[in-house]
Amino acid sequence: MLIKLNWITLRVRNLEASIHFYHNLLGLTVQRRFESRGRQIAMLGLGKTSETSLELIEGSEQVLKPDAGISIGYEVTSLDETMKHLENMQIPILRGPVEPNPRLRFIYIADPDGFEVQLAEHLK
Repeated sequence: MLIKLNWITLRVRNLEASIHFYHNLLGLTVQRRFESRGRQIAMLGLGKTSETSLELIEGSEQVLKPDAGISIGYEVTSLDETMKHLENMQIPILRGPVEPNPRLRFIYIADPDGFEVQLAEHLK
């Protein structure tokens, strides 16, 4: 029945701050921006494909609170290089690195609204 994930939606307080975080700092591509029902929306994805993975909707209210136990996870090629990049960008690591098994390492950071973002490296 289901064939793919279209996107995950986050309601954010400041769209520009969120775009800066996800695009400029983490490297997601801004695929399109538009307005719908008076709300500014940005669709972001990985690479140059048309596949969207994250929808940011600007609004003053948050439907989901940052401590609700939801996190967004992305795979990275090197967790060590990613941690150096985050340090250079002055993005603190909330937790980790965690290595639950010999094939996986990950950390958690927070976006501008406090939502957790997991960055994981699958080891060989």
